[in-house]
Amino acid sequence: MKRLGYIRTSTGNQLIDRQVLALQEACDEIFIEEGTSAVKKHRPVYENMITQLQPGDVLVVSSLDRAFRSVLDALGELDKLHQRRVQFKSLTQDFDTTTPEGKLLYVIAAALAEWERQTISRRTKEGLKAAQERGSTLGRPAKLDENDVRKAIEILNTDPAQTITNLAAELHVCPRTLSRAMGRV
Repeated sequence: MKRLGYIRTSTGNQLIDRQVLALQEACDEIFIEEGTSAVKKHRPVYENMITQLQPGDVLVVSSLDRAFRSVLDALGELDKLHQRRVQFKSLTQDFDTTTPEGKLLYVIAAALAEWERQTISRRTKEGLKAAQERGSTLGRPAKLDENDVRKAIEILNTDPAQTITNLAAELHVCPRTLSRAMGRV
C-alpha cells in the first residue's frame, strides 16, 4: 500500500512548507503542482499521480480544497478513486469516505471549498471594479511611454527604410508590443 501526497498552489509564489511538513510524515511520495487553479481542467502533476495509484493505495492531501474546489469535481474524483479501490485521506478533515457519514462530511467540505473560491472571486472582481471607478490603472505598467510611441510613429512615417521590428529592438520591446502601443495612441 502506497500513500501518495498531493500539493497544489494557485500561484507560483505561495509557500508550501506547511503542507510539505504535514505530508512528509504521512506519505511515501509527494507530488507538487505549483501555479495551478484547482478548477483547471488539465492538471498534469495530479493526472500523473492518479495513474500511479493502485488498489489499496491512498491519496493524501493536507486539506480537501488543495485538491478540489468544486463539489462536482470532488464527488466525481472520489467516485473514480473508489471504483479503483483507492482510498482518500485529508489530514485536516478527518472523515472516512467509505462510510455514509464520512461521505456526507466530504461533500460538506467540498461545498464549503467551492463557496470559498466563489466568494474570493466575487470579492476580487468587486475590488477591481471599485479600483477602476476610482481611476486606478489595472494590470502591468506600460512598457513604452506615450512619447516613445509617438517618436516611433513619426520615424515610421518619415523613414521608409525603418521597420517596426528594428524600432522595437531599439526600444527593447517585441514588435507586437510596439504595434499594440501604436494602435492605442
